[in-house]
Amino acid sequence: MAKYIGLMSGTSMDGVDAVLCDITATSCETLSAHTIPYPSELLHALNDLCNEGPDELNTLGIADRLVAEAFSEVTLALLDKNNLEASDITAIGSHGQTVRHYPNSDVMSAHFSSPSIRGFTCQIGDPNTIAVLTGIDVIADFRRKDIALGGQGAPLVPAFHNAVFATENKHRALVNIGGIANISLLAPKQDKIPPRGFDTGPGNTLMDQWISLHLNESFDKDGKWAASGQCHNGLLGRFLLDNYFSLPAPKSTGREHFNIDWLSNALADYFPSSADLQSEEENNNLDPEDVQATLLTLTGSSIAQEIIKHLPKMSDANLQSEVIVCGGGAFNKALMSYLNSALSDYAVADSYALGIHPQHVEGAAFAWFAYAFLNDIPGNVPEVTGASKATILGALYKGQ
Repeated sequence: MAKYIGLMSGTSMDGVDAVLCDITATSCETLSAHTIPYPSELLHALNDLCNEGPDELNTLGIADRLVAEAFSEVTLALLDKNNLEASDITAIGSHGQTVRHYPNSDVMSAHFSSPSIRGFTCQIGDPNTIAVLTGIDVIADFRRKDIALGGQGAPLVPAFHNAVFATENKHRALVNIGGIANISLLAPKQDKIPPRGFDTGPGNTLMDQWISLHLNESFDKDGKWAASGQCHNGLLGRFLLDNYFSLPAPKSTGREHFNIDWLSNALADYFPSSADLQSEEENNNLDPEDVQATLLTLTGSSIAQEIIKHLPKMSDANLQSEVIVCGGGAFNKALMSYLNSALSDYAVADSYALGIHPQHVEGAAFAWFAYAFLNDIPGNVPEVTGASKATILGALYKGQ
């Protein structure tokens, strides 16, 4: 077996995860993990980089190095935690930090006319710096080859989910609820069908931003604040009018689309008497916890409706169908309760049922992507991303 480390920080930016894995051709065993937060100054800059603003290029260049230093710090802490040396690790798979994701060319630029606009995705966290500071070979830049081939560059994890979690006779949906939520639909191995998958829409990002605005909390622990409110069905219907939810796959999204401005505009549209986000609930008899409850239902319902559409029910010809939830959303008890209720025709559990901590699945995925690169295994699934072909993803940055 060979040891790999996967480095990941998602759209919620709630911490940098390093996951240590033993990987072979038939298994990916998670051995240990470590997480650190971003320094507040860097976190603030990263949040600003997710939106257009002044001084972007200088901020990007500096943050690129600082993210790499944070990734290196968590890697060295993980090695120390497990009494390992750099030489014990075959390679690091580093996702980087996504700050922009516009794969469909739906972005504006003052410098380019519409025919010249090209889709792109941008992950920062200089792999050269990580390689130098850790002394370990780094595989990084996993998304841009897929976009060059006409794909979305996301989601990539279905390839990993299928390689590691597909079974001989079960249908499975792997649901990752980070800032954005995505699903992987895995057919039984015996069917020899490629996995499918796509981003379903917002995961935690809108709930995190709303509770930050009102309670100055970074997230809604256990979903308690949402559980204290009531879902506003009319407002939920307004949220679901967004075109993204009716788009066919392949599709992916991010904070560029689902953000506090999106929420503000939706509230102002539904309650036209006020466009002031802070005073919506006061002017319209809608408590902020009711908005939170509605946002939780938006996340849950947009996930559930896609699973019901695509995953066979357990009652269909005695099929075995499982829904496995990972990511930070797996710890939101109110959200998990909603999913259990909405998906009563399926067996719903978190990824502990598969022997892996819900917060470690994505980090393990990028450890596996490093393994896939070094073993000439395609990392994308054209049926998922829309790329013209399957291809090896990533580039190598030598540690020595």
